[in-house]
Amino acid sequence: MSQEASSICLNEECKAPIIHCDIKPQNILMDEFWNAKVSDFGLAKLLMPDQTRTFTGVRGTRGYLAPEWQKNTPISVKADVYSYGIVLLEIVCCRRNMDVNVRAEEIILSTWVYKCFVGRELHKLVGGEEVNKKTLENMVKVGLWCIQDEPALRPSMKSVVLMLQGITDIAIPPCPTATSM
Repeated sequence: MSQEASSICLNEECKAPIIHCDIKPQNILMDEFWNAKVSDFGLAKLLMPDQTRTFTGVRGTRGYLAPEWQKNTPISVKADVYSYGIVLLEIVCCRRNMDVNVRAEEIILSTWVYKCFVGRELHKLVGGEEVNKKTLENMVKVGLWCIQDEPALRPSMKSVVLMLQGITDIAIPPCPTATSM
């Protein structure tokens, strides 16, 4: 998971930052050595070297769009952080971000993940799979930080990489949405 984050992190650290605008599983490819590569920059937005945010029309795939796209506010590289968080939670839970074939409280993945996290029921997320509990908790915490409604609360992709590699501690994330779940 830190490989995908590292690929996105590179876009963040360019002299002219790049907002991919369409981070989703289909755009994360694996090479012959199982190294993750971010692909399909067709919707990407190149910022000017002195620019951190920009206004642009909605770009991306439903389910992976950061809330700021819907609010008609400027976007930044934090929009890609949000999308990455959704992908991370999908990988952890082995399911899509929206699934109508589950119980009502589980339909929206981010809502269900936060409820399980707060209720200390992370085992529900992996459906009986044998997993390292600390690794699971850390990945969920990183995912929840990435999907915060407020872009300023989301970590940078560099911080995401460090958290996933276990180099930095991961604080307890607040509820991702402005309104309580």
